[in-house]
Amino acid sequence: MYRYNDFDRAFLAERNRQFRTQVERRIQGALTEDEFRPLRLMNGVYLQLHAYMLRVAIPYGTLRSAQMRQLALLAEKWDKGYGHFTTRQNIQYNWPKLNEIPDMLEALAEVDLHSIQTSGNTIRNVTADHFAGAAADEIADPRPVAELIRQWSTDHPEFQFLPRKFKIAVSGAPNDRAVLKSHDIAVEIVERDGEQGYRIFVGGGLGRTPMLAREVRAFLPRADLLPYLEAIVSVYNQLGRRDNKFKARIKITLHENGLETIRDRIEERFTVYKAQFGGIDQQVLAEIETHFAPPAFRDASTGTFEAAYGNDPVFRSWVDTNIAAHRRADHAIVSISLKAHGKTPGDASAAQMRVMADLAETWGYDELRISHEQNVILPHVPKDVLPQLYQALKTAGLGTANIGLVSDIIACPGMDYCTLATARSIPIAQQIATRFDQLKLEHEIGDLKIKISGCINACGHHHVGHIGILGLDRAGVENYQVTLGGDGTQTASIGTRAGPGFSADEIVPAIERLVLGYLDLREGPEETFLAAYRRLGAAPFKALLYPEAREKAA
Repeated sequence: MYRYNDFDRAFLAERNRQFRTQVERRIQGALTEDEFRPLRLMNGVYLQLHAYMLRVAIPYGTLRSAQMRQLALLAEKWDKGYGHFTTRQNIQYNWPKLNEIPDMLEALAEVDLHSIQTSGNTIRNVTADHFAGAAADEIADPRPVAELIRQWSTDHPEFQFLPRKFKIAVSGAPNDRAVLKSHDIAVEIVERDGEQGYRIFVGGGLGRTPMLAREVRAFLPRADLLPYLEAIVSVYNQLGRRDNKFKARIKITLHENGLETIRDRIEERFTVYKAQFGGIDQQVLAEIETHFAPPAFRDASTGTFEAAYGNDPVFRSWVDTNIAAHRRADHAIVSISLKAHGKTPGDASAAQMRVMADLAETWGYDELRISHEQNVILPHVPKDVLPQLYQALKTAGLGTANIGLVSDIIACPGMDYCTLATARSIPIAQQIATRFDQLKLEHEIGDLKIKISGCINACGHHHVGHIGILGLDRAGVENYQVTLGGDGTQTASIGTRAGPGFSADEIVPAIERLVLGYLDLREGPEETFLAAYRRLGAAPFKALLYPEAREKAA
């Protein structure tokens, strides 16, 4: 896990000093809100519906226990006792006072955290597979590459005022857990003839015009990564539209200019940048890789785990949903659900953060991950302690066995907090989760990803949900559109709008009809909702959502 050096700490201290001065000038009236806005956005500070919001970067979703405890301290001291983990592997504080935000940033700096470039038209927090360094299917740990990109992109002099925000994700496994193709740039570590390199995708993005990223390089040698990324962003910075923010993302640049034109421009510029880098980036990467050595794993027996799994059905249910295969047979990857039924997806209290930090320190080699699905991961846990760990999680309200199930819903803050939102997301997610908990069918339903966005910006990733829900304003009334068949994995697809939207009172019954109807349509428990949708097409699912249309047609 990367640890700051003297340069990093000096850089961050100076950056925080500058922002403290900017905040003081704003409070004194020396800066207008329009003048202050770009300054605060560069430091992750938003002005929301009710208060300022601070968005803290968690690079590639990786935390130490001390860092998680400091996040708990911020929640307790300067917020209302909780934080909200986001789909960009960040954490947001929704209630800070402007004059106290510089103190929050200094507290973050004490544990090598910051909020730089979590907003603005620049390269945002670099994300990665939340099972990085632990997954059984992994070719290589993507986090050293993600850290290299973070260092390269932070305060990059050419890329601080791009046409629009810019997002990069990195994965080191063939199974995509990082939603690669929804990103402006996606870097996938691949192997060819025994050599590791990168498969590069460009032009993904959701929002009002959802598009999947397209391949621009099937295999890029390791030594060429940074000059190639520099070429991509430089081409976008030159060609990206600044006359219309709705057409400013690189996906539109690629669409309007064509894949071949963009690829040719990237390759042309790449030849120039490759010579300029001269290999210094590979020296930096080699040093970074030393920070990501695997933990000193201990040998663990599995007898205690197997006995508990065989004798305790509640524990077995949790294991079956919340545990993933580790590269070591005597260890496991533990996903901690922040989606207890009826709770706000992604929220964790200060007390819960401290519990997770303690568990990571005691049993998880002092490592935690934040997933884009708004959950927390303990990537390395010996199997013999899983029964004890589960009991500790249950006591803290963190033992919900629903990872990947219908109540494991991604939801943006929606109109409860966000100035851009046109409808509420959180109450809809809570109601859906509560309803299916009442029905006691979650485990029978199986793998099903519901994602909810409170506006067309799609922060809830609804376009790539098996069931996506988009909240809109229709003449002052909340209206919820449903999309079907989305997928954020290696078989990525954009969901298709099913039909007219539903009111806030109608959307939960509609989702219930849809999911219960799927149980009748599937060929067996092994056929997931997405697989059934792809086999049958949209028609039978639309009939479930709109039974009145079927009756009229009859």
